[in-house]
Amino acid sequence: MKTLGLVITDGVGFRNFILSDFLINAEKEFDKIVILSCLPAHVYKGHTTCRIIELEVFNEQYKTWFFRKAKEVAHLKLHAKDNLGIQDNLLTNTSKLKTTRGFGTRLIYKFTSGFHSEKHIQTYQNLQNFTFSNNKITKQYQNILKEENFDLLFFTHQRPPYIAPLVYAAKKLKIKTAAFIFSWDNLASKGRMASNFDYYLVWSDLMKSDLLEFYKLVKPDEVKVVGTPQFEPYVMPKYKMSKDAFYNLFQLNQNHKTICFSCGDSSTSKNDELYIKTIAHAISNKTIEKVNLIVRTSPAEDPVRFKSLVDAYPFIKWNFPKWEQVRASHQESWSQRIPSVEDVIQLRGILEYCHININMLSTMSLDFMLFDKPVINTIFGNDENGLYNDQRFLGYEHIMHVVNSKASNIVKNDKELIDAINRYLFDDSDSKNRKQLVNQQIGVPLEETSETLVKALVSWI
Repeated sequence: MKTLGLVITDGVGFRNFILSDFLINAEKEFDKIVILSCLPAHVYKGHTTCRIIELEVFNEQYKTWFFRKAKEVAHLKLHAKDNLGIQDNLLTNTSKLKTTRGFGTRLIYKFTSGFHSEKHIQTYQNLQNFTFSNNKITKQYQNILKEENFDLLFFTHQRPPYIAPLVYAAKKLKIKTAAFIFSWDNLASKGRMASNFDYYLVWSDLMKSDLLEFYKLVKPDEVKVVGTPQFEPYVMPKYKMSKDAFYNLFQLNQNHKTICFSCGDSSTSKNDELYIKTIAHAISNKTIEKVNLIVRTSPAEDPVRFKSLVDAYPFIKWNFPKWEQVRASHQESWSQRIPSVEDVIQLRGILEYCHININMLSTMSLDFMLFDKPVINTIFGNDENGLYNDQRFLGYEHIMHVVNSKASNIVKNDKELIDAINRYLFDDSDSKNRKQLVNQQIGVPLEETSETLVKALVSWI
């Protein structure tokens, strides 16, 4: 009897593994699947008949935080050379606060300057694990794992700190663990994983190469390329929207082509208001041909920052993602936002029927490229012009692949943006480059993702 423990850590994991075909394929191969949820159990109602165990929220104590932080900073320092993304993260993680954690952060930065080898990182990991040994929640997790007797515990995200005691509990009971690498930027520019896992699932050969580079203790046969279920709904019939339904939903002029600007969140995409205003102003002044404009905001935040634009440009059609905040009192409240089926349908409609996408170097570039749509990446800010410096992201490793591929048109001022829009409305010669970038970043056809993923999990039992 094969038993899988599926750990859903957040709203994106819910979308990737509950709203995709993953469970349908997994139920063919596993005799029992139990979902261990970091989300409230009620969100699964109507989506699955699998048993749900809602995990108590883990609140990280100072001693656990200290060793986790040491592990992450040491990882960043070990890999900082010639890596702008990691250097940026090192700078972002510094603290001038006169608090216990502020003082702790500065101490960590000092001693990891000389102690940040892989061996030291494993020492910090072991010390972090030691803090779980007498923890109340760890004991709860161990009791759950003993009772369920899982053959494999599958984590749908490798980074959230609140999963670390569950990994520790599994290791104590000698239960195999596997982790899915959550996003295209998680390895080359982010901090350390929450823990060490036995096996890893990655999007592509490129991501496998990154994993082996940044995690030297991982062996090649512990990694499998499976694509990502993040994009699987785009080939699932139940999320298909007709063209007429799309135009009616957003009240668009069917005689005009449609531009979609997709926003990032306010922490990394601070110039989005400027980019939307630039496009809207050009439409008003007719320096862009007659078009429809849809703006999709980030599902990770409340769209209140765009209120002035909603009022100023009534012709803009807004798509505020239908994600429900199911739990506010959580150390990572954004993780508790859950997508609706309606939102997946609307997003797919936008990808399928819009003609051009514009965004600030986000993963949405890949979403649109999967539908072979032209993409424009806006980065107006630099160190000299007073805008938030989003041009620095060009030096991030995962973005350098986009730049080198020439799959998108990267624009640095309003003239370049308007020229790119007008070009793509009538001439698109970048299709081949887009397809090559998609193949590089996503190593398995969307239709085969869940099946490939499940076969990889079964192979490790």
